[in-house]
Amino acid sequence: MAPPKPNLSKANTTLKRKRDSAVKESLLSTAPKNAINVSQLDVDEDSDVEEAASGSGSGDDSDAESFPEVDAEDDDEDSDADSGQDDDEDQDSDDSYLVEDSDFVDSIDSGDENENEVEDDEIYTGPKARTVISKITGRPKRVYPEIEPDYDSDSSTEEDPNRVGNIPMHWYDDLPHIGYDIDGKKVLRPARGDELDKFLSTVDDPTSWTAGFDKLTQSEQQLSPEELDIIRRLQAAENPDANYDPYEPTVEWFTGKGKEEIMPISAKPEPKRRWQPSKWEKQKVMKIVRAIRAGHILPRKPTTTKPDHYDLWSTPASNHPPPLPAPKVSLPGHAESYNPPEEYLPTPDEKSAWENTDPEDRDRNFLSQKYGALRLVPGYDNFIQERFSRLLDLYLAPRIQRKRLNIDPDSLLPNLPSPAELKPFPTFELLRYEHASQRVRAIAISPDGMWVASGDEMGIVRVWETMVGREAGRYKFDSRVGAIAWCPRDDVDFFAVGVDEAIHLLIPPYQSPERLANTMATLKPTNPPQPVPTTATTLSWAVPALSNTVSPNVLHPHLTIQLQPSSGLVKHLTFHRRGDYFASVGDNGAVWIHQMSKRNSQAPFRKVKGAVQRVLFHPSKPHFFVATQRYIRLYDLAGQKLIKTLKSGMKWISSVDVHHSGDHLVVGGYDKKLAWFDLDLSDKPYKVLKYHTKAIRSVTFHPSYPLFATSSDDGTIQIFHGRVYNDFTTDPLIVPLKVLKGHSVSDGLGVLEIRWSKEKPWLVSAGADGKVAVWCN
Repeated sequence: MAPPKPNLSKANTTLKRKRDSAVKESLLSTAPKNAINVSQLDVDEDSDVEEAASGSGSGDDSDAESFPEVDAEDDDEDSDADSGQDDDEDQDSDDSYLVEDSDFVDSIDSGDENENEVEDDEIYTGPKARTVISKITGRPKRVYPEIEPDYDSDSSTEEDPNRVGNIPMHWYDDLPHIGYDIDGKKVLRPARGDELDKFLSTVDDPTSWTAGFDKLTQSEQQLSPEELDIIRRLQAAENPDANYDPYEPTVEWFTGKGKEEIMPISAKPEPKRRWQPSKWEKQKVMKIVRAIRAGHILPRKPTTTKPDHYDLWSTPASNHPPPLPAPKVSLPGHAESYNPPEEYLPTPDEKSAWENTDPEDRDRNFLSQKYGALRLVPGYDNFIQERFSRLLDLYLAPRIQRKRLNIDPDSLLPNLPSPAELKPFPTFELLRYEHASQRVRAIAISPDGMWVASGDEMGIVRVWETMVGREAGRYKFDSRVGAIAWCPRDDVDFFAVGVDEAIHLLIPPYQSPERLANTMATLKPTNPPQPVPTTATTLSWAVPALSNTVSPNVLHPHLTIQLQPSSGLVKHLTFHRRGDYFASVGDNGAVWIHQMSKRNSQAPFRKVKGAVQRVLFHPSKPHFFVATQRYIRLYDLAGQKLIKTLKSGMKWISSVDVHHSGDHLVVGGYDKKLAWFDLDLSDKPYKVLKYHTKAIRSVTFHPSYPLFATSSDDGTIQIFHGRVYNDFTTDPLIVPLKVLKGHSVSDGLGVLEIRWSKEKPWLVSAGADGKVAVWCN
């Protein structure tokens, strides 16, 4: 028969009564006779008054402002005293512990409760409290150490400057910082190298494989030996804890005598103090908050401070390149030796010449001397002066950073087509016509390309065939010829010659009867138009009288335009594409536009800025180009206004020509420059070329082929391929093709004039050597 079970409820009641009587006796024995009733005192916020042991403390939040001394024997009893339901909770909690062994009831009488308190103190790992006697109540109380806001913690977060917490770090990808520190300041993103730097770091640093990327700090962090050991254990499928012993003896927690007290099995609910916020911690936190608001607790100051003294040249300014190394002194040679070879010793003549030369013009600052031994060498006289000059060199050395580019020179050259693919163009001299050693400054080619008219400084104009060079006719003027231009019309055939202040119109020989009749009707109409009243009185159109003895090989002017005496020598003539208008430029810059059908001449400009060098008619629009010494101005003749001013960037413009499309212009200058203008692009040159060594005298476009040529005083002719595309997004293609050499330089002058044939890629050139050459393909 089973033994009778003990009465558990009676045992619990007995346990509670004994505990309450023991607490009362301890309080009465320690309290003095004149003890003050704590419940009758007014407790101030900053006083150290303890709440009465009878549990009369208030439970509202106003006590969070004060800092009372904590009087509790342990954490369990303090929490029960603060609550308004202490007795009921203790009653419920005590009743919930069911004693199932009579030995446990006996242990209460023997004082096992004190032993349990000692064990609880050993298990407790928080701040240790000390028991003192209160000066007000005279009762014992526990005092805990003050909380220091800047205490040294062993937590890993104290070493972490970034305090953003566990958030996605990709939020900071587009920002220069990666978070904020404990003071609320931005933590800048550390500099990171590229993949090549990472590879080099692995080669140079043997411990680089033991580092890992930290997303919080955005940098590589070195792993500790303990962390590396954990990684090794995980890779080996071992337990990550190095202190784990899988073979330690088993501890039986639920068997054996006395084990029930260590790990009781109970269904007791969690007490209220486990989940209710601690008032004591709240008071301490509020104390820190008030100290921060009052300014007694300041945030941590930055650890790094700027030095009071620093080197001015150690850290260069960010907006300047790094300083260059100092200029090096040349190493001594044989001439500086105390025992130089005999060939380095100066002769008496060299020594006297060196002494008579100024110090700044000498090749060296000393004369080589020979000594038998080094101890016989005297002191150097110019040592102080050379040291001073060296210091000046260091002080005044230019701080210029020269970057050396490792670029293949062939890669800088443009990919141009081969000249063989751009044929046809003139390559050799077909024939040569000489003007008896006189400078030929003006030439012109007929529209059909059969005749060439050339004029020299003796006033002789010759007309000869292009194919064979046979002279067909000539005319002798009283003064030198300044310019020649052929009319571009196909139904008539005549050319204009500028001599002094007059323009003479001549008809070449061997004309068909029909063309000759049209030409005579143009130059000598039956009913000539009357001159316009606004025409200047000093300018006249006249038909000169022919001599009775006329040779068939002698040319005669059929119409003469006499300009004003102040116009000067006519140095340039140009026809409009329709042949009715032509313009002339005098030696002093006077510009005249002449109309054949009405026999009218007018000056389009009252005053022109700068000396006019060349004028041109636009191929398809009523526009007029005027080239002065440095600028090219484009005028609208119909609207009588200035359209555009082109800036050549040259010191002196020598010649100008316009492309047959009217959108491009080529300009040559006496400063050896050749400029290509795109009129739709800008007022500045699209390309500036420099292929001649001396001044450029003439530039001209081919009327039908994508060719243009330049002539210079260096005696050469440059042939270029200049293709213009209809697509506005494609730039013009400019390719140098050939250098033609055949003229000699005379008195510093070379090739003075060049003209293209209209039908063929042939070129005619006139030089200062008195020769006219025909170049063909």
